[in-house]
Amino acid sequence: MPFTFKQFHIDDSHCGMRVSTDGVLLGAWANLRQAEHILDIGAGSGLLSLMTAQRTSPTSQIIAIEIDKLASVDCQINAQNSPWAHKITVIQTSIQHYVQQFLQFAATSLVPNTKFDHIICNPPYFSHGPQTQIEARATARHTNHLSFDELALAIYHLLSNTGEASLIIPYQEEIRLTQAFNLNKMHLCKRVEVSSVEGKPANRLLMSFMHGEQGLCQSGVLNIRDRLGYYSPQMANLCQDFYLKL
Repeated sequence: MPFTFKQFHIDDSHCGMRVSTDGVLLGAWANLRQAEHILDIGAGSGLLSLMTAQRTSPTSQIIAIEIDKLASVDCQINAQNSPWAHKITVIQTSIQHYVQQFLQFAATSLVPNTKFDHIICNPPYFSHGPQTQIEARATARHTNHLSFDELALAIYHLLSNTGEASLIIPYQEEIRLTQAFNLNKMHLCKRVEVSSVEGKPANRLLMSFMHGEQGLCQSGVLNIRDRLGYYSPQMANLCQDFYLKL
């Protein structure tokens, strides 16, 4: 279903994971200050790449990795039709294959690889339970093709020493994701509990990781809507540059 934001338009007709509040939250929340070289893992329709392009300098460059062929076509078209076509490069491949090529180049080239200042990802998170028969949706939602361990390892290899990786996951997946990053000597540096309505338990987590085994972690709480059903002041402030009605 097509979705229009203030500065760009998304057509996600061929994507397993459609435009969602999760993606918008992550794209608006991620700390992109001074980020010039950015990676979007599992780009889908290109929502996060386009939000990142809108928020960063004219010289920044975004690599959008998407394993599904049809979704990568949507991503490419959406990028080309945006004001930032020159900033976004879409690559149709798995992140595992991209990392393999990255490491091979690093081992054989005299020119050092440029690692990423920021990596952003709305990852697949279901590791069990029934799966849809629609392959693209199963790939986007389940960890069949990208486990948390594989994702954390990829980020470990691709993120610069001072870089940051931002993700959004279901609340109940926190331990599993954090353990995967800890195994790769990366630590949680930001954690925001997200509740759909003020007063309800959190059902999502915004999380950022950096290199290193220990470090301070900033924490917070975000309510998407208040008790009357309106966007909370936090949500409105976070997403006002994107949603048409804010």
